Amino acid sequence: MLRCIFSVLLLFITGVNALAIPCDVPAVVVKEIVLEGNETTKAPVLLQELTFAPGDTVPVVELEPLLQENRKRLLNLRLFHHVSYSYVCEEGLVQVQFEMQERFYLYPIPIFDFADRNFNAWLEKKDWSRIDYGLNLVWRNFRGRNEEVRARVQRGFNKRLELSYRLPYISRRYNIGAELSAADYRSRTISYNVINNRQLFYEQEEGLPIKRSYVSGALIHRQSVQRSEGVRLSYYQESISDSVVRLNPEYYTHSQGARQYLRLELYKVINQRNNFAYPLVGSYFEAGVAQTLFLHNSGSPFTTVRAKYVKYSRLSDKYFYMAGAEGQLRLAKEYAFADNTALGYRSYVRGYELYVIGGQHYGLFKQGLTRSLLDIKSIKLKFIDNPKFNNIPLALYLNAFTDAGYVVANEFHQHNPMTNRLLLGGGLGLHLVTFYDAVFRLEYTLSREGGRGFYFSGRFPF
Repeated sequence: MLRCIFSVLLLFITGVNALAIPCDVPAVVVKEIVLEGNETTKAPVLLQELTFAPGDTVPVVELEPLLQENRKRLLNLRLFHHVSYSYVCEEGLVQVQFEMQERFYLYPIPIFDFADRNFNAWLEKKDWSRIDYGLNLVWRNFRGRNEEVRARVQRGFNKRLELSYRLPYISRRYNIGAELSAADYRSRTISYNVINNRQLFYEQEEGLPIKRSYVSGALIHRQSVQRSEGVRLSYYQESISDSVVRLNPEYYTHSQGARQYLRLELYKVINQRNNFAYPLVGSYFEAGVAQTLFLHNSGSPFTTVRAKYVKYSRLSDKYFYMAGAEGQLRLAKEYAFADNTALGYRSYVRGYELYVIGGQHYGLFKQGLTRSLLDIKSIKLKFIDNPKFNNIPLALYLNAFTDAGYVVANEFHQHNPMTNRLLLGGGLGLHLVTFYDAVFRLEYTLSREGGRGFYFSGRFPF
């Protein structure tokens, strides 16, 4: 009893994450795991993530590293603002306690977005009619089981309806989860061609130039929050107007105005980053292969292979280095313009944000040197009582970077000089990381072609 009282006093005085009274035996048996603060999250969901359980024998020298590793596992579920642990040893038994502060899980996110590929592409046009608006409703940790429900209702320039439901476990015994999603997309404009690596758009006065809908289902084998693999089957239905077919008969190949296809994808992810929102230490690996099969002779089947690996390293207390690469191979006898995507969308060489480099295969390399300028764990907002909202973390980083990319295009490369050419970019940026994993980047970049300027983005660069 005295030992327990002393332990609590020590935690209060020091304020450290881990409370530890040295165990006087070489190994201890885990007597109990206590969870505090999980008002919404079900205990079995959290205990499933831990790498130890009551009854396990743990060498004393391995106890602290074990608890620290599991604290990170719980934190990377992205269900909590912070997680801490404490433990008490007594007569060869150890009682472990994890304390956590839950986030707010149900929130509507207003949609006010740009209809172009990114903010910089929209800024070049400055066309306020090219704005999307609506509501994105996200319910994380649905039913307290780390499930996620998303519903998106978007109007404006591009109309979109989306619904998805993710279940981390449909079989806890075999660590099998599932994901279901469906969407319908309709736009007032379409990029029907690319000349000089710039998109050409067609806006139809009556009707819609493109419609797209899909349903998708996946089974996911989830070894842990860091390791998973899965299989996904999707059905797509797409159509374009007759005007688009006349502008580009090869948009869907052979002057077709519609197509339907199935896509079967296998993938694997190993995410060993210290923080999923803005990693500084660790590594990330992702690989996948997908087979696309067209129905009713509406296209030529193709295979897509992709891979990505990034290493994050600590150089000193405030300096960090990141280097990584990703690539894609797309194999087919015949390619449609709509499938000729490589760099310029989700993946791109910084400095080329305004360009689209289409092709069948590509390789991309990025590296960056980061210095921590500011790292405030929590800014207390005294006028807000709810602990889910009244603590705001704030981190600011200075980042110097260089990117390189190469796109191989055997089709649709005429009049696009940046295909089949080495692309180089570099620059300096400020990265801000704050509330609920939000990341904001302002970067000044230079490209091999002589382009330069400031670019803004709202996600982690790699």
